[in-house]
Amino acid sequence: MPVKPLRQSRIVFATVAITLLAGCGSVDTIGNRVGTAFTPYRVEVVQGNFISREQVQALQPGMSREQVKQTLGTPLVTSLFHGDRWDYVFTLRRQGVPPQQRHLAVFFKGDAMERVEGGESMPSEAEFVSTLDNRRKGGKVPRLEATEEELRAASVKQAPAAAAPAAPSTPAPAGSTSYPPLESPAR
Repeated sequence: MPVKPLRQSRIVFATVAITLLAGCGSVDTIGNRVGTAFTPYRVEVVQGNFISREQVQALQPGMSREQVKQTLGTPLVTSLFHGDRWDYVFTLRRQGVPPQQRHLAVFFKGDAMERVEGGESMPSEAEFVSTLDNRRKGGKVPRLEATEEELRAASVKQAPAAAAPAAPSTPAPAGSTSYPPLESPAR
């Protein structure tokens, strides 16, 4: 006696459903293994102003607000309630590394800087750069300075190119300005 098509499709559906439900336990462990093998890229989050120990050492009591701003940059936090205090906060969050957070408070009396708090915890520029993850471990770092001779040689090489005569141009009459067309003519 032949099996009816409707009954046959129910049997197939039930078999597939049971197979899928039975595999749920093993799918979870496979998913965990795959999830730990491939981690998503997380963007490095940098907020605020990086202030180095050298910048803090350049501050002197009595400096004007403008001089402090020239040395440290614009403060991240200024308050209407504390007009004589500027706060510089720096936070760096990277994947696999604990977040770095630094805080510097600059206090003013009138327009003159009075004191600084938190400057002793600031890293030097070299220390901060060494903490950055550059993914090129063991690679040769290029030299970023030029000697006086190299600078002179570079300026001599560029001087002939700069001294080349420019094509003669006729000056436009005063008061008339000519602009190229916005669109090219239809062909």
